[in-house]
Amino acid sequence: MVSIKSTNELSPKELIDILKARVAVFVVEQNCPYQEVDEDDYNDLHVCLVENDHLKAYTRIIDKGDHITFGRVLIMKEYRKAGLGEKIVSQTIEEIKNKFPNKPIQIQAQAYLQKFYEQFGFKAISDVYLEDNIPHLDMLMKF
Repeated sequence: MVSIKSTNELSPKELIDILKARVAVFVVEQNCPYQEVDEDDYNDLHVCLVENDHLKAYTRIIDKGDHITFGRVLIMKEYRKAGLGEKIVSQTIEEIKNKFPNKPIQIQAQAYLQKFYEQFGFKAISDVYLEDNIPHLDMLMKF
C-alpha cells in the first residue's frame, strides 16, 4: 500500500521508520556522513510503500516554488530487485502531477541511475558532479 502524507500527518512511528530507513541507506550503507534530516523535512510530502507494517520503499516530494523535486528515493535492502523502484517513482510522479499540475520536476539523481530515470521521461540537464562524494547529475521532466 502506498501512502502519501505531509510531515505533520505522520504518526511518530511512521516518522521514526522513515528516518531510520533514510539513515540506514544514505548514511550507513553509502558510508556518507552528512546531515540527512534537513529543513525540507518540515514541509515535504512523504511517499511510503508499506506492507505488513514494514516500510519497503520511500521518496519525499518538495515544492521548490518554480519547480518540484523529489529525492531520498530508497528501497530497503531486503526488498531490492523486486520492481519497487519503478513503483515508488511512478507513484511519486503521479502525485506530483496531481498536486502540482504543469510544474516541471527537477531531480538530483545518482549518476548510475540516469537510464532508470530516463525511462520516466527525465532528461539530463547537467554534467556529472560530486554531491557528498557521490557522482550525481541534474535531470528535468517537463509536461
